[in-house]
Amino acid sequence: MTDIAYLDPRSDRTYPLDTPRWCGDGQAPLLLTPLPGITRDAIRTEDRSLWRYAAALPFIPDDPITMGEGCTPLVSRVIGGASVLLKCEWFMPTGSFKDRGASVMLSLLRAQGVTSVLEDSSGNGGAAVSAYAAAGGMTATIFVPASTSPAKTVQSRAAGATIQLIPGSRQDCADAALAESARIFYASHNWHPYFLHGTKTLAYELWEDLGFTAPDNVIVPCGAGSNVLGCGIGFDELMHSGAIDRLPRIFAAQPANCAPIARAFLGEAPVPPLPTIAEGTAIAQPLRTAEVNEVLSGSQGGAVMLSEEEIAAATLYLARTGIYVEPTSAQAAAAFAKLLEAGTIRADETTVVVLTGTGLKSTPRMAELLGVAI
Repeated sequence: MTDIAYLDPRSDRTYPLDTPRWCGDGQAPLLLTPLPGITRDAIRTEDRSLWRYAAALPFIPDDPITMGEGCTPLVSRVIGGASVLLKCEWFMPTGSFKDRGASVMLSLLRAQGVTSVLEDSSGNGGAAVSAYAAAGGMTATIFVPASTSPAKTVQSRAAGATIQLIPGSRQDCADAALAESARIFYASHNWHPYFLHGTKTLAYELWEDLGFTAPDNVIVPCGAGSNVLGCGIGFDELMHSGAIDRLPRIFAAQPANCAPIARAFLGEAPVPPLPTIAEGTAIAQPLRTAEVNEVLSGSQGGAVMLSEEEIAAATLYLARTGIYVEPTSAQAAAAFAKLLEAGTIRADETTVVVLTGTGLKSTPRMAELLGVAI
């Protein structure tokens, strides 16, 4: 732990890793100082989980909290007339990619003495933190807006988390969590850099899936950007270790109704957010816009904004090929079709579309798209 530190990328200030923290001075969001990456001989092939890449983490806990997360299928489909590889990240214990981050974040924090954690999320982040806290014998408190449908908190409640309803907006909920962080350690999937080092295992896994090569393109649904940042960190480490000789282009897919990161990348003026069926990426004030856009530009990738109609059509198209994902996930497939049509990516390239969450979590929304009552 002595050679690795928390890093405020905006000031270059570092903080010792040994003392758990979730932010820098002035509540600056943190990353970690660069890690060296690993080569294929460091993979623990006996582990059928993301912990096969444990040597790539800032330190390895004696007893990681794991339920077999990672090692998700890579499935071929044809979209827009071209073959694409779908990374099915909903094949995780709680049904979304956030299990990668929760497993690593809570494992490392528990090893450093943290036993009780706070998160603010009414969706996949809260479900993942609740489940992995339960699996690790930790207590979890989840703040959610008071207007949240009770159905959205059932998974967290079932895991034994304490659910606290916060009056007001989603931002009011986040502000309340920040205030409560003085009492309970704030293990936020949006704030904590350990979470990003869980999501970076997606890059390592794609590298191994593809015979220890990098794809040409990776398209990711993007809300706060943890998967974009994770892929950026992971592929950078693989370059640093000499395991790959080029970076894939990374593209962020956002709903046009709420696309602050994409608008910033494309140089468009911000606009007030509107409701979207891609609820999981409806983050109006992401913490790390600058860092996410550095990954997009540094990889020579980009950002795509999608209409509600494009997202809905992609959701139903995937379902009719047997791939049942929530609209949030499906927008990455819609982005592939759009990038292909624009000539930004080619049909003969190896492109991975990351599908982040199961359609089983959005049954009312899926019923709306199908025009059926439930």
